[in-house]
Amino acid sequence: MAMDLGELMVPYMPTIRVPRTGDRVFKSECAFSYDTPESEGGLYVCMNTFLGFGREHVERHYRKTGQSVYLHLKRTVKEKATNAAGGAAPRRRNGKVFLDIELNRDFNGDDYDYEDEARLVLLPQHFEIPLPNIEELPALVTIACDAMLNAPSPYRKPEPLPWDDEIQVSKHSRGLLQQDSGVRIPPSGWKCSRCEMRENLWLNLTDGAVLCGKWFFDGTGGNGHALEHYRETGFPLAVKLDTITPDGADVYSFDEEEAVVDPRLADHLAHFGIDVLQKKKKPESGRTGGELQPHLSEWELVQESGRKLKAVYGSGYTGIKNLGNSSYLGATMQVLFSIPEFQRAYVGNLQRIFDYSPLDPTRDFHTQMAKLGHALLSGQHSKPPVKSELIEQVVKGDRDAVSRPRPTGVSPRMFKALIGAEHPEFSSNRQQDALQFLRHLVSIVERNSASPESPADVFRFLVEERTQCCQSGKVRYAQRPDHIMQLPVPVEAATNREELLEYEVRKREAEENRMPPPPPVRARVPFTVCLQAFTEPENVPDFWSSALQAKSAGIKTSRFATFPDYLVVQIKKFSFGVDWIPKKLDVSVEMPDFLDLSRLRGTGLQAGEEVLPDLAPPIITPEDPIGNVNNFLDSPEIDESSVMQLAEMGFPLEACRKAVYYTGNMGAEMAFSWILAHMEEPDFAEPLAVSGSAQDNPPTRTLASFLASQPPEESVAIVTSMGFPRQLAIQALQATNNNLERALDWIFTHPDGAVESEQPCDRAEQEEEGESSGDTTHNGLDFSHGLGSSAPPAERDPPAPRVKDGPGRYELFAFISHMGPSTMSGHYVCHIKKEGRWVIYNDHKVCLSEKPPKNLGYIYFYQRLSHS
Repeated sequence: MAMDLGELMVPYMPTIRVPRTGDRVFKSECAFSYDTPESEGGLYVCMNTFLGFGREHVERHYRKTGQSVYLHLKRTVKEKATNAAGGAAPRRRNGKVFLDIELNRDFNGDDYDYEDEARLVLLPQHFEIPLPNIEELPALVTIACDAMLNAPSPYRKPEPLPWDDEIQVSKHSRGLLQQDSGVRIPPSGWKCSRCEMRENLWLNLTDGAVLCGKWFFDGTGGNGHALEHYRETGFPLAVKLDTITPDGADVYSFDEEEAVVDPRLADHLAHFGIDVLQKKKKPESGRTGGELQPHLSEWELVQESGRKLKAVYGSGYTGIKNLGNSSYLGATMQVLFSIPEFQRAYVGNLQRIFDYSPLDPTRDFHTQMAKLGHALLSGQHSKPPVKSELIEQVVKGDRDAVSRPRPTGVSPRMFKALIGAEHPEFSSNRQQDALQFLRHLVSIVERNSASPESPADVFRFLVEERTQCCQSGKVRYAQRPDHIMQLPVPVEAATNREELLEYEVRKREAEENRMPPPPPVRARVPFTVCLQAFTEPENVPDFWSSALQAKSAGIKTSRFATFPDYLVVQIKKFSFGVDWIPKKLDVSVEMPDFLDLSRLRGTGLQAGEEVLPDLAPPIITPEDPIGNVNNFLDSPEIDESSVMQLAEMGFPLEACRKAVYYTGNMGAEMAFSWILAHMEEPDFAEPLAVSGSAQDNPPTRTLASFLASQPPEESVAIVTSMGFPRQLAIQALQATNNNLERALDWIFTHPDGAVESEQPCDRAEQEEEGESSGDTTHNGLDFSHGLGSSAPPAERDPPAPRVKDGPGRYELFAFISHMGPSTMSGHYVCHIKKEGRWVIYNDHKVCLSEKPPKNLGYIYFYQRLSHS
C-alpha cells in the first residue's frame, strides 16, 4: 500500500512546497468566501500557494493554476456528552490536528467540543488520503502537511516576535531627571530647532528639545542634530515623534547606542503635555469600566439597551463580527453595501471578478469587496432557526444539529488585512475614526475603479467657494470636489444652556470637595442652528488680495455647486486637544428624516459683482544651487493654523505644509488653490524637501521632490534586465513604493502597461521637453483621480472630477453612531432603514430597532428623493 501511495504522488511532487518563514498559510478562511474548516464542506488549502478555498471555489483555483494537491481541513462542532457520572467530553478521532486556527466564538462555550480531521485531496478526481499517514506518504508530503497544520495565522502581526524581546530596558529610564522648562509639544507642526527639518524628528526626554536624526545613505533622514545635542548636554534618551501611539513609541539611548525600552515613557511624555499613553483607553468591551461610566446613558441609548429587540435574518441582515476594536469597519461596510451602486459594482459582477482575479486573490481589492458584499447580501451567514427543520432533525435523531447554535455573521479578517495594508492606523488593532476610514476606503475604491465611473461617485459633489476682499469688495469664485458635508456644532447655541452652566458649577464643586461627579448633562443643539453655522461667512486668515496686491481682510462662504446622489453628513463632535487626545462633544442634534438643501445651491458670479484679478501672490522659491539635494534651505515659519485648516478638510498633512510654504504663508485660501493645482502629482503627499533650483524648474516642483519620485536606479535595472521597458519599470516601482516584488506583480496585473512604454525617453526627458501623456488609463484603471497616481503630472488643466447633480432634497436612510469619549476608544453601531423599518447592526447582532437614536449619530447618510 505504501508503494501505491508513493507512486500515486510522484507526478505531483514538483508542485508541493513546504511553507517557509514569511509564507502565509490561509487555513482558516476561503479566499473567495467565508467558508472555514467548520463549514459543511470544510476548507481546501493549496499545497503550492497555501491559499484556502471552500468546496465551491476550489475547482476554480484548480482550473486557473493546474494545482492538484490540497490539504482538506474539517472541524466538527459537537455537544459534549454527559452522563450520570459527571459528564466526560467525547473522545476525539484525531485530536486537535491543526493547531493554530482561530476558534469560532459562537461555539466557545463549555457545552461544545471539536473534532478535527485533515485529508490529502487530489483534484480533479477528489481522491482522498486520510492524515496522518507517515509510513505510506513520501517524506516531503508529510513534512509539508505538518508545516501547514502548524503554521501561524497569516493575520498575526510579526511585531511581538523575537526582535521586541531583544530590546532591553534603558538604564537611564527610571532615574531620568526632566527639566521643568515649561515646554509643551503640540500634536503637529514639529521641526528641528536647528535646521528646520520636518521629518525624522526626535524629542529629547530631558529638556524637550526637538531635533533631527542622522542622515541615511539614500538621502533621507536628517542632519544629526539630535546626536550633537546629546554630545553637548549628555541628555541620553530621545523618542521619535511620529511613532508615538497609544501602544508606545520608539525610544533611543544615545549613551547605550541602541533602541531601548522606557517603562516610564507615559510619565516622561506627559511631562511635555503628551498624554496619549496615559489616557489609553480599554478595548470596546471596557464600557463597564469607571472611565466610561459618565457615558453609560449614551451606550444604553445608542445600542437600545434594555429593550427586547427582535433579531432578523436573511439577505441584507448579516452581521459583521468584531475582530477587536474593528466596529468602525463593520458599521461603515454595512452602510456602503446597502447602497445599490456598491451592490451592482461588486456583488453584481461577482462571477466576473472571481474569474478574472489575480493568482493571489487575498491581495485583490475587487475580489475582497465582492466577497464581503456577497456574504452580507446573500443571507448564507444569517439563517434563522426554522421550526420545521428542527422537528425533522429531532425525528431523525440528529440531536447534535438541534442543539448546536447557528453561526451568524462573518469575520472579515482578510478584508481588514488588505484594506489596512501599509496604513499605520487601520493595520493596527486600535479603535479608529469611522469618518477617516470612510475617506480611506473611498480613495481606494476610486483608485481601483476599472471603469470610467466608480461606485464612490455617488458621494462626490462640488463645493462653490465665494471669497470676497472686504476692502475692495471684489470676489473670486472657485470650486472644489468633496465627499462629505461637515456640519459644525455651536454648543453655545444649545437650547438647554442654563442647565449646562448649572452642571459645570456642580461639577466644579464636586471636584473641589472630592465628591462623585453629578450626572452629565447633554447639550441639545437644533439642526437648524448647525446648518446656519455651516452657511455663515468665515474670515480668511492672512488673506492676500490680488486687487490690492497686499494682505487684507477676506471672508469666504461655501455653497453646493452640485448635489450628490447620496449626501454624507458628519456632525463635528470631535476636536484634537493639546494633549494629543481627540475629545468628543457630548451633544444631541435631532437630525431630520427629510432634508431640503435647495437654498444652499451656489449661484455663481452675480450681476454687479467684480472679479478679483487672476494674480498669484509672490511665490517663495529655493535659492540654493542645483545638485545638492541634501541641503535644506532655512525655510520661513510655516503658518500652522493654515496647515490645520487644510488638514481638517481631509488633505494629507505634508501636502498642507507644502501648500502653505509655497504660497508664502498667504493664508489657507491661497494654499488651497495650490493644493487643487498639484493634488494629482505623485509626490503630492511627500514631506517638504526644499532644494536648489531657481532656474528652469517651476517653483512648485523642486529638484528634491522630483528625484524623490524616481525609483532607485538599481531597482530599475533589475526590472529592465527581465525584458520590460524602462518606462514601465519606473511606473511599476513608483506605483508600489519601490517594492521590487510588488512591482513585478503590478506589471503582470497591468499587461497593457504605460501607453508611452515603448518610447525610449524616460519621465525626466518628458518633463524637460514639456511633454505629457494624454492617457492616464492603464489596463482599464483610471489613474487620473485619487491617491497613488503613477501618471506624470500633466501640464494641461487636470480633468474635471466626475460628479452627479440633481435636486437637493434627501431622505435619511442610515447613520453611524459612536459611543465613548474619543475616536481612540469606544464602539460603533449603525442603523439602516430597510423595507420601511429601521434595523440596528451591532457587530454580529442584527435586530429591528424600536427607537433609533437619530439625535446621537456621528455620520448620517441621506439619499436623494426619487420623486424630486
